[in-house]
Amino acid sequence: MNSKKLFEEAKKFMPGGVNSPVRAFEPYPFFVERGRGCFIYDIDGNSYIDYCLAYGPLILGHAHPSVVAAVYKQAEKGTTYGTPTEKELKLAKFVVDKVPCAEMVRFVNSGTEATMSAIRLARAFTGKEKIVKFEGAYHGAHDYVLVKPGSGATTLPDSVGIPKETTKNTILCTYNDEESVINAIENHDVAAVLVEPVMGNIGCIKPKKGYLKFLRKITKENDILLIFDEVITGFRLAEGGAQEYYGVTPDLVTLGKVLGGGLPIGALAGKKEIMENIAPSGDVYQAGTFNGNPMTMSAGLATLKHLDKKFYKELNKKGKYLTEGINDIVEDVGIGYLSSVGSMFQIYFTEGKVLNHEDAKKSNVKVFNKYFKTLLKEGVFVPPSQFECCFISDAHDYKILDNTLEKIETSLKKLKNE
Repeated sequence: MNSKKLFEEAKKFMPGGVNSPVRAFEPYPFFVERGRGCFIYDIDGNSYIDYCLAYGPLILGHAHPSVVAAVYKQAEKGTTYGTPTEKELKLAKFVVDKVPCAEMVRFVNSGTEATMSAIRLARAFTGKEKIVKFEGAYHGAHDYVLVKPGSGATTLPDSVGIPKETTKNTILCTYNDEESVINAIENHDVAAVLVEPVMGNIGCIKPKKGYLKFLRKITKENDILLIFDEVITGFRLAEGGAQEYYGVTPDLVTLGKVLGGGLPIGALAGKKEIMENIAPSGDVYQAGTFNGNPMTMSAGLATLKHLDKKFYKELNKKGKYLTEGINDIVEDVGIGYLSSVGSMFQIYFTEGKVLNHEDAKKSNVKVFNKYFKTLLKEGVFVPPSQFECCFISDAHDYKILDNTLEKIETSLKKLKNE
């Protein structure tokens, strides 16, 4: 029980024994020793088929040889310089080439930094202060957006430690509900609408048909910037992310996860006339010691070179294979509701469809926790929260997917019979 021992010790030195809340679960989280392909291995000698994939970045799987080689090669030359490098330019060109709205890019170190900077930029560009966000959407751990957030914060009170003066400019709307957005825009002078095109921090909630096009239309008509938070969906659903997948182009986009190839990254990209307002070319200040870090740029470039249309066709084919199998099991056993898109999915333990935050909150968390632990005993690791998303990688082959389906069926049947 080395993980148990380490966790007890970790609680003495780190709040809750972890460095991100969702990593903690009862009775204690396992401590990972290594990962390879679609498997992770804990310090107690157990292996798990991994559908968490570090919450999304590892689209090629763990320790992909080309990524490892690129990082190693860069490390030999130095890990950071505090100066520009050619790799920053190469990755920026890649983003501009692939992402429909991207004409310029600013690299940062996390999705939190990216969305925080996007909001600041939108306010400066429009001269307005209020932003619209959606209940259950998680856009990072900064003050402007910790109002009815998703991810691990779903189960916590809103905005603890954040002044009301800060969040008064954040207007909440209901995802997939056009009327709530119309009312917000009619009653407030809005700078930007910030949205996850697929809500991946409340499980996995897809947009209704035409909903993203509605958001694009109403924001254009009212001189409001549309910001897609594609920290999760960027380079996950398609080469150009959700905006390519759904055919809707926002004004700004925030990126992360897959873009960094498994190393810390965030990015803000968008139209040149907006992006040129960022310092040093403009007056909107944004800076960071590790912005454009060469280690991350190396991992990102090594990952993205694999991600062409053929890659996504095969990855999404695997996603369809797995989720159709899960859906058949869910219907046969008579428990749960599956929501999925591409290589993203989640099972909710609720009746009826899940279209927004309130629908997701109706899911039986106690049943989900039993499902999570049963799968863990079967050697399958999914995120330990009802309000997170599962992912597959290129390393998941069909034999492993079939094995997973068998274990999911075993787990759901046990829950049904309890």
